[in-house]
Amino acid sequence: MITNDIVKAIKALQQDQLVAIPTETVYGLAGNAHNDDVVRKIYALKNRPAYNPLIVHIKSASFLPKVAQNIPQLAFDLADRFWPGPLTLLLEKQVHISAAVTAGNPTVAVRVPDHLLTLSLLESLEFPLVAPSANPFGSISPTSAEHVWHYFGDSLGVILDGGHCAK
Repeated sequence: MITNDIVKAIKALQQDQLVAIPTETVYGLAGNAHNDDVVRKIYALKNRPAYNPLIVHIKSASFLPKVAQNIPQLAFDLADRFWPGPLTLLLEKQVHISAAVTAGNPTVAVRVPDHLLTLSLLESLEFPLVAPSANPFGSISPTSAEHVWHYFGDSLGVILDGGHCAK
């Protein structure tokens, strides 16, 4: 379902469904980063190889210590300067971040997306989201809700329509 109703997206994510979300660059295929079953659903739906780690989307730089540890001051400085935005930081993961998210690596990729609808969604959730691009592996990344629908149709609980990605 394509909608701009954030409440529907929140409910779907809390029920361990996958949701497409807009960012400043592309639409992402989002799910609860703390739920391995959800992470596996993303890999399966995208047909993404398990060796390819996922990006964790968080609500703000203050949330960084919940997903990463031993964070250097430079990372906070970069986050303060470039977040929200298309900057992804690669940091040492917290022990509770699943190997399924990081493809077994000791690091986690983290970003704060620059889209008001998605930031509102993240603020309303108690968990971060994993959100690789919302396309089958090897296909062109989607920049609109319609592109996501073309790829996945009813396979997603909600496609959160934030318009065309701006950048």
